[in-house]
Amino acid sequence: MARGEGGQTKVHFKGNEDDFIILVDSAQAVKDWKADSSIPLAQVVSGWKIFVTHKQGNQGILDGASNGALDSEFGTHKEEEVVKIILEKGTVQESENKERQGDTNIANGPAIAH
Repeated sequence: MARGEGGQTKVHFKGNEDDFIILVDSAQAVKDWKADSSIPLAQVVSGWKIFVTHKQGNQGILDGASNGALDSEFGTHKEEEVVKIILEKGTVQESENKERQGDTNIANGPAIAH
């Protein structure tokens, strides 16, 4: 696998006031959790961070969601409850990161005059 190559799977929830995103291990993990909610969330969610995109949909800068934003949208700021709501009502989106390209050391080679 080349440097920087790898996929990213996230769940996007479009709320009334803002858009929320959580990162998950895979779309299959979310599907399995929806079928069997006894699966621990730790096996589904990648990190316990809930992001907000400031009405930019599933793109844009991901900022950590404040307790106030979570309270106004979900009625609670308990992360476990909010994550469950996002997993149940959100849409799963997968993306692949493109391989990074570029010179590794331009000081060696024909790019520099000797």
